[in-house]
Amino acid sequence: MNFELSHEHEMIVASARAFVEQELYPYEEEVERDDRVRPELIEQIKQRAIAAGLYAAAMPEELGGGGLDNFSMTLLDRELGRANFALQYLVGRPSNILQACVGEQREKYLLPCIRGKKIDCLAMTEPNAGSDVRGMQCRAERDGNEYVINGTKHFISHADLADFVILFAATGVEDSARGPRKKITSFLVDKGAPGFTVRDGYRSVSHRGYHNCVLTFDDCRIPAANVLGEEHKGFEVANDWLGATRLQVAAMCLGRAERALDLCLEWAATRKQFGQTIGKFQGVSFKLADMRTQLEAAELLTLKVAWKSDQGTATDMDYAMAKLHATEMLATLSDEAIQIHGGMGLMSDLPLERIWRDARVERIWEGTSEIQRHIISRALLRPLEQR
Repeated sequence: MNFELSHEHEMIVASARAFVEQELYPYEEEVERDDRVRPELIEQIKQRAIAAGLYAAAMPEELGGGGLDNFSMTLLDRELGRANFALQYLVGRPSNILQACVGEQREKYLLPCIRGKKIDCLAMTEPNAGSDVRGMQCRAERDGNEYVINGTKHFISHADLADFVILFAATGVEDSARGPRKKITSFLVDKGAPGFTVRDGYRSVSHRGYHNCVLTFDDCRIPAANVLGEEHKGFEVANDWLGATRLQVAAMCLGRAERALDLCLEWAATRKQFGQTIGKFQGVSFKLADMRTQLEAAELLTLKVAWKSDQGTATDMDYAMAKLHATEMLATLSDEAIQIHGGMGLMSDLPLERIWRDARVERIWEGTSEIQRHIISRALLRPLEQR
């Protein structure tokens, strides 16, 4: 690995940082207060992101995207992660799963998302099937040239803004070494389809303005042509997405942690108590040293996984380690940042209390910390068990 950023990488970081500071920071207080992003602001951010070349940056150039590789996208996501999530999400990153679109699907779903004309969301989690994806009860049954969908999904992020859903549903059962297990298929379902309802979800302590929703399907009929990928092979489609999103979560955590640490350094260098700046007290200075060390370690691990991803050598364990370490680092660092600021750290005048709240969900979504540890330990032990 070459640890020196290229000129192109430095330009990506600089342009993304400028965009975040100029186009997103000014609206953070409003979104935190109102728990929503105004429709006109949504369009404003989207159009300015397109003009800045940041929209759909991960999509291939031949499709109209930015063509950035995983390492470059990790640098971009790190900078975007510094801002309120509801705002930075609007910069636009259509799900990588959509690259599985073929034929008319590309014109109807993939290309409009790359151009900023449509927004997708992904529906996998259910009330009784979170980490246990194979336990999902939402089902799709073939009926001639259509599928009939019944079931419920919840915790579906930004479904309130999405034009269509990438839905995962059970489409059959197969035998396995551990007994019967469900076959899963991915579908493209348009919002407004008869029998498909989007309802408000739960109020979350994390990511104000970025909402989760409940989706219900009651004999919802969709064309068989809306299968994404192949029937019963939804997990093959999802595997290309899960690694990328876990890497994205890790990268965004780096950005938030860096912003929190920057505030701490400024505070420690200017805040005076007992006749000197608090940074001269060992109780504060040692915290700063540990915070910087933890952040550097998480950043190196995350960038290494991004680099390996571009080489085609990244494994599920790599992605799991990056997400696990970066999310837990952010939890510790954001808590220490508030401690250094004292009572002021809990006030909404600073973004620290928001970063602290937002950090909590990162150890849960896209696979809990326990799931990441399971993936890592399983990868470590499997070769020994097969001897």
